[in-house]
Amino acid sequence: MAVFLRRLNIVAAPSASSFRRSILNGSEYLRDFPEASSRGVRGFSSSPPCDQNGNLFDPSRSEGVAGSSGLRFHTWPNGGGTFHESASIDATARVEMGAIVHEKAVLGANVCVGSGTVVGPSVAIGQSCSIGYNVSLSNCTLGESCMIHSGVCIGQDGFGFFVDEHGQVIKKPQTLYARIGNNVEIGANTCIDRGSWRDTVIGDGTKIDNLVQIGHNVIIGRNCLLCGQVGIAGSVCLGDYVVLGGRAAVKDHVTITSKVRLAANSCVIKDINEPGDYGGFPAVPIGRWRRLVAARRM
Repeated sequence: MAVFLRRLNIVAAPSASSFRRSILNGSEYLRDFPEASSRGVRGFSSSPPCDQNGNLFDPSRSEGVAGSSGLRFHTWPNGGGTFHESASIDATARVEMGAIVHEKAVLGANVCVGSGTVVGPSVAIGQSCSIGYNVSLSNCTLGESCMIHSGVCIGQDGFGFFVDEHGQVIKKPQTLYARIGNNVEIGANTCIDRGSWRDTVIGDGTKIDNLVQIGHNVIIGRNCLLCGQVGIAGSVCLGDYVVLGGRAAVKDHVTITSKVRLAANSCVIKDINEPGDYGGFPAVPIGRWRRLVAARRM
């Protein structure tokens, strides 16, 4: 899991079209994600957990309730949270009281899951991740050393609909995943949708502020900074080292090349091919935007 984002090979591209081709031509990475298993998360240990007295934990002796699949949920000894028998949890992981880990989920070494958090079926969390309170994780994988703040939702359905011949609004299938890289930080109450025709991907080292919306099929490169209340519509591609100021917006199916900075309250409605600073609605090079603002004040 630690290397899946390297296969994207997101680098500064001379044009938006070539950048988009580099993403689509590398689509083999979509086929190569391993199923969530103990081998899928580096740092997972198969050693059994122990209780506070150092005794080996035996699920058959713990209190539990029957799950929908017929297996049972039990109390995790380190933190008092609830886990499904089929989940793979490293002995060093902490699941706090009120948190729930569902079937076939994978938690790596030194993961901490806060109270009220739900780790959905088959979700994989890499080692040394910190998950805050009341987080919802479904249809997703997290790399190593991620910090997920309270109230974050990752892996829910994206906003995709169409109108049929009878005038009815029909939901489009949302069946893929959200893939979060290594050393990613996601601020409180941010939402990241799962993919519909390709996985939603957040690159290594990217930092996301509070209250950010990232739509389905979005690909964000490495070491990007997204400030509060940014909105990114579906199927957007961002290169590496992209900075989006507060309340900035990006239209669907737009590509922004690497090393672009977007001023607060700006909106991108077409591809940005050249690195640099941009601002306004629609976003234009920052020097032009400042001249337009100055001219209106005269």
